Amino acid sequence: MRGRNAAPDIALPILALLAGMVSIQSGAALAKGLFPVVGAAGVTTLRVGFSALILLAVWRPWRRSPERGEIGAIALYGAALGLMNLLFYLSLRTIPLGIAVAIEFTGPLAVALVGSRRARDFAWIGLAVLGLGLLLPLGETSTLDPTGAALALGAGLCWAAYIVFGQRAGRAGGGRAVSIGMAIAALVVAPVGLVEAGADLFTPATLATGLVIAVLSSALPYSLEMFALTRLPRPAFGVLMSLEPAVASVAALALLGERLAPVQGGAIACIVAASAGITLANRRSGGRRQEPRDVG
Repeated sequence: MRGRNAAPDIALPILALLAGMVSIQSGAALAKGLFPVVGAAGVTTLRVGFSALILLAVWRPWRRSPERGEIGAIALYGAALGLMNLLFYLSLRTIPLGIAVAIEFTGPLAVALVGSRRARDFAWIGLAVLGLGLLLPLGETSTLDPTGAALALGAGLCWAAYIVFGQRAGRAGGGRAVSIGMAIAALVVAPVGLVEAGADLFTPATLATGLVIAVLSSALPYSLEMFALTRLPRPAFGVLMSLEPAVASVAALALLGERLAPVQGGAIACIVAASAGITLANRRSGGRRQEPRDVG
């Protein structure tokens, strides 16, 4: 009886996790469609601002203020979160969504590889470097915008910092720290968004779209990911999360009409494989999976 129930028990969290990834990337595609109205920084302000309001309402962190020693970690976490979102959306102005996600994915991949000394891990490093080399505008024939690629790399660096600072901030109280960090992120990006968009940021239609983007990119996928995380083996969860660049490419094709060249598709496949491989290697050696990020 347990054998017959095992497949449905695993299938539901897998579907929930895939639905969460589709939701995140659909939110990113919708955000990119709003760029002509309020700009990338304006969209970032709406997404992070509404996400902060949602998280503050859920966790109500004012019931217990952070201790003095916790404030610095939470502030760094929030600043990294805000910059990560801002740089990612700025990169989407000139490069396809799937490529931006793949380049940005090198941030957590680098964190996972830091300190690794196993020979097989260097093979995953080589595969990731190969993927990046195929994506980045390193040759004369490349059509990828250098500025957009640099911004995506910057988002990946901020993602790495988000993971490091997030682990420290998480000791201050999990969801409470996340809600405060998101509020700090909103304060970081809001001045840039207000300068770029001005009063256009507050039209009813724009605010409504921003709320939808925040729900698709934060509230819904994080709920689905948490459901999956508590029901899937951690190696399986990590490997499935590695599919996100591929999911982003499919979402961009379906919603934005962004087609990738065969070489670019192969490069994304290399980064997905490298991320899945190092995830499995870390799990087998007792490493911990990094929590989902708030981007994309």
